Amino acid sequence: MPMIAFVFPGQGSQKVGMGRELAERFPECEEAFAQADAALEVPLSSLCFEGPADQLVLTEHTQPAVMAVSVAALRALTARGVSAQWLAGHSLGEYTAYVAAGTLSFGDALRTVRNRGRYMQEAVPLGQGAMAVIMGLDEPTVIQACIEAADGQVVSPANLNAPGQIVVSGEAAAVQRTGVRAKELGARRVITLDVSAPFHCAMMRPAQDRLAQDFRSLVVSDPAVPVVANVDAQPKRGAAEAISCLIDQVTAPVRWEEVVGRLASEGVDTYVEVGFGNVLKGLIRKIDRGARIFSVSDPDGVEAAVGALAS
Repeated sequence: MPMIAFVFPGQGSQKVGMGRELAERFPECEEAFAQADAALEVPLSSLCFEGPADQLVLTEHTQPAVMAVSVAALRALTARGVSAQWLAGHSLGEYTAYVAAGTLSFGDALRTVRNRGRYMQEAVPLGQGAMAVIMGLDEPTVIQACIEAADGQVVSPANLNAPGQIVVSGEAAAVQRTGVRAKELGARRVITLDVSAPFHCAMMRPAQDRLAQDFRSLVVSDPAVPVVANVDAQPKRGAAEAISCLIDQVTAPVRWEEVVGRLASEGVDTYVEVGFGNVLKGLIRKIDRGARIFSVSDPDGVEAAVGALAS
């Protein structure tokens, strides 16, 4: 029997039209979108299916939209007998993992990530922060570049995605200087990301404080399936530590390479990327080359995973 992990994508995987085919084909997916619309009291489904793109890319819309597509895809899988022994998600996707684990209700999670998106956007005025991907350096060298380029400003690793692929985040000028220094230290490429805020760095502290307040009013449960957390790549089995990690995650780096390494060390040999896009599939291939990986973002993806994995 395969050891299966469901992994859930984060922001950046969104596209107008996502989820539409799932909702048209599978009643449980249509129901998931109806529940999302009701929970948020806005037509999130039509934003996913029809756009407009300039609204979908606003982070307070993107985050619940990406989650809704993932939960719809998850329900299509579980209705057809595919289940996982392990869960994880990249950044925003970690919230979806806790919906799958039963720690957060779908409605609470949608409202929380909408607020998370708004808080992150409001934490830093537009244009003051930036993020960039550094290709071809290891973590200690990227940290060295950040320290040497900071000049009193904020800049630090934000996503440790795969070997030789690390995203830095912080004040725009410091990120730009870090890119220059990284190239001097041997980076193969530096790519500035088109983002609305500098996620997963100390500049997000105001957002973190507001999010912590929101969590105080939520009813949460222990995860029914362990979730490997972004902040420390350790499995979480209790509600309190799960929520603590989600709060810490706002200002801490996403240690995705270590998350996948931990899943592999636990015996996971099959990954199912549940939600739109295949970003995680590409990253996992670079980390765990021997793994089987499925992407489930449309009916064909559902059927391929079910055909191979349903019990």
